[in-house]
Amino acid sequence: MQLSKLVKAMIVAVPVVMLAACSSAPDDTSTTSTDGTTTTGADRRGVESGAADRMLSPEEQRQQRFAELRQEHIIYFDFDTSEVRGEFAELLAAHADYLVRNPSVRVVIEGHTDERGTPEYNIALGERRAQATADYLRNLGVSASQMTTVSYGEEKPLARGSNERAWAQNRRAVLVY
Repeated sequence: MQLSKLVKAMIVAVPVVMLAACSSAPDDTSTTSTDGTTTTGADRRGVESGAADRMLSPEEQRQQRFAELRQEHIIYFDFDTSEVRGEFAELLAAHADYLVRNPSVRVVIEGHTDERGTPEYNIALGERRAQATADYLRNLGVSASQMTTVSYGEEKPLARGSNERAWAQNRRAVLVY
């Protein structure tokens, strides 16, 4: 009887000991990464611990993109024209979205020109550029009461110089909140 108890104990004990011997002990070493998170040895072997980034909805992605676009406030124009270029459509849409969502916010639209032309002509051209920008925003739903236009003509150049590069930077409308 004693022998049978011993055999039964061995049959149970041997596999338990073998499993314990085969399993690896967790690595107790840990490291701290540059972002301040701590990982253990097991984490470094390919198991990530931590929360997954939440997926943004299409509307949240659009709002995030518009917030980035609103960091820019300048619309550039071609020589001797007040037509808003197509490349600024998304930028103006971002500003329009912000203004429509925030009806108490006001914006001043400044019209500027390069140094070529008479002062009178440049004041008129700057006004047409500011007005064209305001009209574009109005067509996107912005209230006229939220916008004011002003022309500085050639009086406030962004870039000094009498060359095409400087002139191109000075032909602009600026949204000032």
